[in-house]
Amino acid sequence: MATINNRHGRLQIDFRYRNQRCREHTRFEDTPANRKRLKKILERMEAEIVLGTFVYSNYFPKSSKVEFFEELDAKVTAAQLSPDRNEDDIPTFAQFTDLWLSEKKIEWRESHLLTVMSNLTSYTLPAFENRRVSDITKADILNFRSTLAKDPKRKSSALKATTINKIMNPLRMIMNEAADRYEFTSPFKGIKSLKTQKVDVEPFTLEDVRLILANVRSDFRAYYTVRFFTGMRTAEIDGLQWKYVDFDKREILIRETLVNDKLTYTKTDGSQREIHMSQPVYDALLQQRAVSWGQQYVFCTRNGTPLSHNNITKRVWYPLLRYLGLKERRPYQSRHTAATLWLASGESPEWIARQMGHTSTEMLFRVYSRYVPNLTRRDGSAFDRLLQQNYLTDVQPQPINTQGEA
Repeated sequence: MATINNRHGRLQIDFRYRNQRCREHTRFEDTPANRKRLKKILERMEAEIVLGTFVYSNYFPKSSKVEFFEELDAKVTAAQLSPDRNEDDIPTFAQFTDLWLSEKKIEWRESHLLTVMSNLTSYTLPAFENRRVSDITKADILNFRSTLAKDPKRKSSALKATTINKIMNPLRMIMNEAADRYEFTSPFKGIKSLKTQKVDVEPFTLEDVRLILANVRSDFRAYYTVRFFTGMRTAEIDGLQWKYVDFDKREILIRETLVNDKLTYTKTDGSQREIHMSQPVYDALLQQRAVSWGQQYVFCTRNGTPLSHNNITKRVWYPLLRYLGLKERRPYQSRHTAATLWLASGESPEWIARQMGHTSTEMLFRVYSRYVPNLTRRDGSAFDRLLQQNYLTDVQPQPINTQGEA
């Protein structure tokens, strides 16, 4: 069991890897915040160790143990991939999962990899880890899926069908790949994903948006203006940097996102795009420039670090909706709001799809079909006219309590 200890005022990690005890010092001072941060790192390390994807040098590049573990890891990998292995020596589920993950992780974003690893560690490996992959039957898989619906670790509510499918999908991929390599019939044959309930989008009306922006804390007015009128995803606005804001062309360049406190590539290739700045967005970013210009991120703390959207949601967003008597909805609904406002203004579906980061209009019509009027425009001008005619210009923001920070 890994532990976090105090060593001369600095935090030290004590853990085991490859049956070796490892104690690595950090530069973190012993504070509650640093212990919490280090605990998250440690949880990720332990998950990788369990799944066989841990690389010592990724966490401790200057450690004296790096060379020793690189040699040891190479020997273990060579043994797993040896062509001299007996054809009857079919691996256990845990062994094959290690190999499968080592091959797949290069294809995935780190956030997706951690999600898959977390689900495997929490649910799938405890159920199958010591079973040979060829011995796992269809009945075993169906029984496993049924136990997920009544997970004893979740006393308050059962796992939803969507979550169960996310747990089952890696298992499906692993078993199908193992069946292909070791020439047995995949037990997943005939097993379909659970049907999930369609969730309707719940966009805000333009009147709702005017009400929210008139009452939100002044230090977050620019933030929510950009969210409502650009359709940016949460990770995109979290990772928005000043170098990607082009005032001359009135464009916001979506190039990176912030996931788990790390800048990374956008969700898909199609997410790389240029968003047109409507007049409210242009004005909001000019106001924000006076606040955070010189920092890396457009929306950040006083120290220049990115905002924590979870913290903002709890301390600013939900209290504001309750105060205004509006139905509680996730901040992500601001993205749906932008799409429906563009549609209501008569913009071209192709233009809207590009603004949203969709590669085609298919998803646009499927998700927002009931909001589509007679579409004629294609350049953003219709949306600007809608805002000029209806956007709040004569109502002054109400006095608010600005004490405290989000």
